[in-house]
Amino acid sequence: MAVKEIEVVIDTEEIAEFFCKQLVQRGYVPMAKELEDLADITFDYLIEKCMIDEVFDEE
Repeated sequence: MAVKEIEVVIDTEEIAEFFCKQLVQRGYVPMAKELEDLADITFDYLIEKCMIDEVFDEE
């Protein structure tokens, strides 16, 4: 069985927004800096677990 590679775009701003909504629903009041840190940590985790590769845009 062959493994198919797909392209996925992960935006840390979207991750931060997701965490914000989830934390507020759970009764927390997250600060912007905390959300940015959580998004960065999540992104780093996905890279470390080889779930994603970091690709830099060439402009």
